[in-house]
Parts: sequence; C-alpha cells; structure tokens
Amino acid sequence: MNAREILKDRHGVVRSIAPDATVFEAVQAMDKLKVGALMVIDDGKLLGLISERDYTRKVALKDRSSKTTKVSEIMTHKIAHVGPEAGIEKCMDIMGKRRIRHLPVVEKGKVLGVISSTDLLLLTVFEKDHIIDQLERYIAPGF
Repeated sequence: MNAREILKDRHGVVRSIAPDATVFEAVQAMDKLKVGALMVIDDGKLLGLISERDYTRKVALKDRSSKTTKVSEIMTHKIAHVGPEAGIEKCMDIMGKRRIRHLPVVEKGKVLGVISSTDLLLLTVFEKDHIIDQLERYIAPGF
C-alpha cells in the first residue's frame, strides 16, 4: 500500500489554513475538524504546518496571545513530505526518525493530503490481522 491509496477515501480534502490567519483561528479550525494539525498553504503552495504542539510550545508556554499571533509566526517551516508512491514503511521511517505525527503527501507541488501516525498504526494493525487470518486458514483449512 502506498500514500495515494491511504488517502483515496479522503477525496482530495486537505485541511489547511492561510499563513496570515491567527493562531486562535487555527486552533478553532483544528477543534472543529477534529485534527491535530493543519497545512499552511498560500496560493496553492505548501509553506508549513501548524500543530497543537506548535501552539503549546510557541504560544501557551511563552505567554503569547493566540488572538494576535499569526500562524506564519509559529508554524513549522521545514516539514518532511513524501510523494504519492511512498510505501507505508517509508512513511513510518520518516515519521519515526523526524519524530513527527503528520506527513504531507505532495505531487508536483500540490498537497494531496496528510498521513497521520494514527493512520499508519491502524493500517499496520489491519495488515497484521489479515496476515494472521490468512495463515490460520492455511494451517487449519477445515476449521
């Protein structure tokens, strides 16, 4: 399975916010969408990512105002990303090494979607369960 297949049920929906939005607006959007991060996109170009972690460490702990601080001031600029053909193992490797929870999938400069660590965990468990089921059927076909 590759990144494109992981994203196929999301119908091209990319949860994003503009860099000039306030952090408060970003947190509101994350809450409404039930996500932990948003892509920061301007004119179709991926500029960065803002996450709950960015808010906690760069606003709340520094006693800044979320209503006046802009997303562009606290977003993570250098973000890892993968192409749509990247496999689960590659995605897991990047996320583990970079200690990140959200991995954008980008093709020809356009964000196709975001893979989360939860997505990969659920897929891995599903694949393992499927393999176990297949092995059980092979070992004991009549039972």
